[in-house]
Amino acid sequence: MKVKQIKEKRELEAAFQIRKVVFVEEQGTPLKDEFDEFDEYENLAEHILVYFNDKPVGTGRLKIIDNTAKLERICILATHRKFGLGKAVVKALEKIAREKGLKKAKLHGQTHAEHFYEKLGYKKASDVFIEDGIPHFLMVKDFLKSQ
Repeated sequence: MKVKQIKEKRELEAAFQIRKVVFVEEQGTPLKDEFDEFDEYENLAEHILVYFNDKPVGTGRLKIIDNTAKLERICILATHRKFGLGKAVVKALEKIAREKGLKKAKLHGQTHAEHFYEKLGYKKASDVFIEDGIPHFLMVKDFLKSQ
């Protein structure tokens, strides 16, 4: 396994393809909702790719909102789940956030992934809400309290 911060257009295209497979084809998110301005312009978000046997199989992105890291679009291809790659995505995004001097992170975690995020130090901070037809929780993590 290798985690790489995306710096090239072809890497970003690989991340987009993974997101399309997982969120649009597998989970039914409308294509128009999956991609936004944070994907179109450089420096609006940080994106990462996770490789397994030199093949890109997972991705995630980080935006900064109100001095907080917002982890988004975290996904692993179905064929590669259960290898700990999701944890690698979250940890890589958190590392980027810390390097930028951020002290907190938040994410919209799908309800079925609640325990996955809790094991990584995230706490529920909302009731269930629907995003793109899928139930989510707002989850937060204070880096200073979880070192």
